[in-house]
Amino acid sequence: MGHQGMIGDVKPLIIAEVAQAHDGSLGIAHSYIDAVAKVGCDAVKFQTHIAGEESSPEEPWRVNFSYQDKTRMDYWRRMEFSPEEWAGLKTHAEDKGLFFISSPFSLAAVDLLKSIGVKAWKVASGETSNLRLIEKMAETKLPVLLSSGMSSYNELDLAVEMVKNMGAPLGVFQCSSKYPTPPSEIGLNILRELTDRYSCPVGLSDHSGKIFAPLAAISRGAHFVEVHVTFHEDMFGPDTVASLTIAELEQLVAGARFIAKALSSPVKKDEIEQDFDSMRGMFQQGLVAANDIAEGEELTRENLTFRKPCKGIPAKEFFEVIGSRASCPIRKGEFIHQNQVIQR
Repeated sequence: MGHQGMIGDVKPLIIAEVAQAHDGSLGIAHSYIDAVAKVGCDAVKFQTHIAGEESSPEEPWRVNFSYQDKTRMDYWRRMEFSPEEWAGLKTHAEDKGLFFISSPFSLAAVDLLKSIGVKAWKVASGETSNLRLIEKMAETKLPVLLSSGMSSYNELDLAVEMVKNMGAPLGVFQCSSKYPTPPSEIGLNILRELTDRYSCPVGLSDHSGKIFAPLAAISRGAHFVEVHVTFHEDMFGPDTVASLTIAELEQLVAGARFIAKALSSPVKKDEIEQDFDSMRGMFQQGLVAANDIAEGEELTRENLTFRKPCKGIPAKEFFEVIGSRASCPIRKGEFIHQNQVIQR
């Protein structure tokens, strides 16, 4: 698949964000690849942390959830994989038919991911203002997906300008950096704003922990959606509360494919009506005599009614028939045909 195809041709692109759900276990990281591939995702995403290149002992905890890491830097160190291990994860993902994506948080992480042959970059919300980091990614001319969860439009404008000036394909995510994100702060309206402002593919990076917002985004034309995943809602980790289980992820994929098919299949109302011609007689009603009607008697609201199936004159012509006269006697309950009516 071409680089532009990564962003533009697979729609919607469904990205399963593992992040740190592996808790530093290489085996569990590989297990996530198997799981998200099995339910039909398009891409699996990780985060590449090299603690000594991105953090310091002074970095505060967002949520101090850890039972074993004294500092946030210790936690990032525990999340590290070697270049060979990252290469193995990438190979495994591609063998399973998945795009492999990982967010770098340092220049060294960009070099590492570049060395194993990543096909696209995802810029985390906290790094969208880090123009030097974005420059290093964009200079590879690989697609750059910007997350906007912590950025003002002024900051996002600068990042977008950087990517475009360097000639790399661009995509932008609407994102709210709240875990979990309440419905009132999803920002589905911003998808259209991003499209109009940047004239590029847009998507939703969702932290609601539900399937609803990503499906709504797809129905609004999102090119890609990204959701965190977990094996179980009680799993250890900082993002579990904002994650989908694998079963929920499967529902999201099925819903996304359904919606995408519907959106790409325009329907002509007139053609649908023709398709249902054979069913009209069964489901619609025809005019019948509400009581015995004598020859020459006027047809009125009182002596006409309707029943299924639609035989003779359809019920939709009720008002056209009113005021006409019967050309022959019509028994109560008998379907009325055109040859039994003298038009007024």
